[in-house]
Amino acid sequence: MALYLGLVGLPNAGKSTILKALSAVEVEIANYPFTTIKANRAIVAVPDSRLMQLSHMLNPPQTTPAHIEIVDIAGLVEGANRGEGLGNQFLADIRNVQAIIHVVRCFENPDVAHVYGSLDPTRDLEVVNTELMLSDMEILDRRAEKLGKMAKSGDKHGAVLFDLNRRMHEALQKGQWVGDLTLSTEECAVVEEWGLLTAKPVLIVANVDEPELTHGVLVKMLRENLKEDIIVICGDLEAEATDLESEERDELLKTLGLPESALPQLIRAGYQALGLITFYTTVGSELRAWAIPQGCRAPIAAGKIHSDMEKGFIRAEVIGFQEFVAAGSMVQAKDRGLIRLEGKDYIVQDGDIVKFRFHV
Repeated sequence: MALYLGLVGLPNAGKSTILKALSAVEVEIANYPFTTIKANRAIVAVPDSRLMQLSHMLNPPQTTPAHIEIVDIAGLVEGANRGEGLGNQFLADIRNVQAIIHVVRCFENPDVAHVYGSLDPTRDLEVVNTELMLSDMEILDRRAEKLGKMAKSGDKHGAVLFDLNRRMHEALQKGQWVGDLTLSTEECAVVEEWGLLTAKPVLIVANVDEPELTHGVLVKMLRENLKEDIIVICGDLEAEATDLESEERDELLKTLGLPESALPQLIRAGYQALGLITFYTTVGSELRAWAIPQGCRAPIAAGKIHSDMEKGFIRAEVIGFQEFVAAGSMVQAKDRGLIRLEGKDYIVQDGDIVKFRFHV
């Protein structure tokens, strides 16, 4: 299962710079670089301190982290829902991602023109949000007539969908995102099928310059207006830091009073926004982390590795991360009876170390 996050925002907000920085960073625990597969896409490893610890304990020839794919989507302008600029392509691309990283420009640079001629992060964010909401309203409008006819004909399922359509449309008219509504599991499945943009999780990223990184005037104003968390990234600095050796990079961040690069924060936040957990396997020479949605049963998790493992699932041998660390090795864990045998109904937990038994 591919995990996609989309970088969106106005033109010249710094999306490509941030993607470039993400593409160039290397994973510290193994020779597994963030690999750019296209000019506008990057496969990004998920920072994982538990994987680092397991790698140190097991010392495998190969350690592979979980990863997500980040896509730099073409800059949006006002009127995108009517096809302005690259609006049609923008909206089509964003429907394919599972979560949105909304990059908002919070830096002054006379050499980088602003599409509206002035710097106003709150306005810029609202322009993009409005286009997403208008696009969703058009989808709901197109469905409303057909669903209304179904409801009037006595079709109970059609009546349920018509009511859901109405509730979502009313929310959007009030400026509320579909993702903020309280929906049942069945309703969430319908929303996903319809491809509504405002149902997707959103991370707000303020792309700042060094003065703003220090003083944070624009970011403070943005936070006050939004009343929600914002990830602050100095895209130019992060891109520059990727060319430095690890010690030099750490020294640069220390000089700026930063405990770590903002990029791992962004990756972790995206991972969490998708509602993912991590489990681990040790097969042959490879220790590997796998990303799955919370609530996955063991056969589904096995299918993440290979479809044959899901089809032929027999059982899973499981030990939690903390239990394994306390035991010190798999041999000790087995001697102490810490490895559990779990069946098809077992819900894989975050941090589980799993060995799947299956037949082909």
